[in-house]
Amino acid sequence: MANYQETLTSGEINLDTVTINHIEVIENVIESLEQDNSAMVSHSPEDGYVWKFNYGSVEVFIQLTGQSNDDTITVWSSVLNLPAKDELNLMRHLLKMNCTGTLEARFGIIENRVVVISTRSVEDLSPAEVSRLITIVGTIADDNDEILQSQFGNG
Repeated sequence: MANYQETLTSGEINLDTVTINHIEVIENVIESLEQDNSAMVSHSPEDGYVWKFNYGSVEVFIQLTGQSNDDTITVWSSVLNLPAKDELNLMRHLLKMNCTGTLEARFGIIENRVVVISTRSVEDLSPAEVSRLITIVGTIADDNDEILQSQFGNG
């Protein structure tokens, strides 16, 4: 069997062999979006990396479970504490928004909080997709937190 070695000239990159450092990409995106030097990061073997930063009126969290193709990136931001006023209409409102205006994100519930969340595998994840996920979650949360709190908040 013949073995062929690929030779690259200067300026060429073999995209099949390039590995993306997702940690650096996430930190670069956060640096471009954060306000008031609010970014914080923690790392543990169980949870991977978790970042937190302020985006408008909300805190955005990013969890990277690792850097293998089987790992995931999850971005979320809390917009409303539960229980809420008129939860039936709140859930109807959130379902409508999930269908029409959340792009790759969605509304959900984590630990008695309504959140905007997006998650995906890191396999074939590009820096542009990382930026898009973080921006979409942050923007949807920032655009909706005060409205949801005024309409459905209990405090």
